[in-house]
Amino acid sequence: MNSLQNWKKGFLWMVCLCFLPLLFLASPLPLKEKDALANHSCRLRKTNFQRFYIRNQTYTLARMARLADNDTDNRFVGQHLYIRIKEKNHCYLMKRVTEIVVENVLSELKNQYPMAEEVANFLGCLHKELSNCKPLGHKVHIESNIEKMKDKMKQLGENGKNKAVGELDLLFDYLENACTEGISTSKRSNQN
Repeated sequence: MNSLQNWKKGFLWMVCLCFLPLLFLASPLPLKEKDALANHSCRLRKTNFQRFYIRNQTYTLARMARLADNDTDNRFVGQHLYIRIKEKNHCYLMKRVTEIVVENVLSELKNQYPMAEEVANFLGCLHKELSNCKPLGHKVHIESNIEKMKDKMKQLGENGKNKAVGELDLLFDYLENACTEGISTSKRSNQN
């Protein structure tokens, strides 16, 4: 009888040890862990931005376009885009800005600037890598900030497109800072 009771206790312990971890796995994740997992698609490899050639092409193209930019009052890419946007959505926001610049600006100006097509292809590849990047929470403020940028670009007309090309170096840096890991907050604030 004693061995039967020992066997039952041992069996119960074995069941508990086997199924208890499964209960923890089935329980919902805390909100921060859910956000981290959901926003994993909003990451780019740091090596994308460490290629000297494409960085040089992007910065040179921006310098060339700034020569034709007469407007010193407006800026498309900058900290103002992040107003009312949580940091966890910065990469999604920069993904959207990249999409607008590639589709509405670089595609139209690729014959005007010698490096525009190459830079557009690079930014298009990054945008494609971020295709599964979605905003966490409401995206009302994100879309509002994007619309303000697009409206200002339309209002400025051809000079707005030149200005957007002239800010490609900023877009490159903001995209890198928002979408790659391992960048400290102090480094971000120093670059802005």
